[in-house]
Amino acid sequence: MTETILIVEDELSLQETLAYNLKKEGYAIETVGDGRAALEAARRLKPDLIVLDIMLPEMDGFEVARILRKELTTAILMLTARDDEIDRVVGLEVGADDYLTKPFSMRELMARVKSQLRRTRLLREEMGKSDSAEVKHETLKFDNLVINLTRREVMLDGSPLQLKPKEYELLLFFAEHRRQMLSREFILERVWGWDFIGDSRTVDVHVRWLRQKIEADAASPVRIVTVRGGGYRFEG
Repeated sequence: MTETILIVEDELSLQETLAYNLKKEGYAIETVGDGRAALEAARRLKPDLIVLDIMLPEMDGFEVARILRKELTTAILMLTARDDEIDRVVGLEVGADDYLTKPFSMRELMARVKSQLRRTRLLREEMGKSDSAEVKHETLKFDNLVINLTRREVMLDGSPLQLKPKEYELLLFFAEHRRQMLSREFILERVWGWDFIGDSRTVDVHVRWLRQKIEADAASPVRIVTVRGGGYRFEG
């Protein structure tokens, strides 16, 4: 089945270059040039990946990502014109899965695209397995925190938590390595993948989000503990 990529870029020359190179790789491509058109196209297509520029007419990429993340689980690769940490952090905050700073090489873009699509395929395979009536609902329980592996669902005090896909993957990784000290580099490699081009601050941002959702007091965490000079340890 051909995978679909939505390119949201208002710079026509770059839009055409991206479309041309991605089509050569065998992907089905649709392009739009502003934020509102991006929302409309994403809802209609439900693409496998969205390549989303930040600086857009009508509505910027941050707002587009924030809205779409509430509606779709589609992977979002955000493009930023500045090598600015605030852009990267805000992009992650609103739900982007990865970011790429302009100017970039087509080789680097392809590596990011293939990485995100590979994760999407694995996620769909897991969800397909969970839909089978023969699959039992396996759970990991930590007092009032329950991770349902089959449904990819997390409950706290009996109520479901709204976790982004990467937040769920990170929590599950912590749970599978309970009471082990995990370095930021190791977490980044195992949860984001060896081909993810980012740094350990990505881990810190996602840990902060998780603490806000699963800790009684995010400022004094007891579940995800910081190991000074080392990384993090999940106590359960």
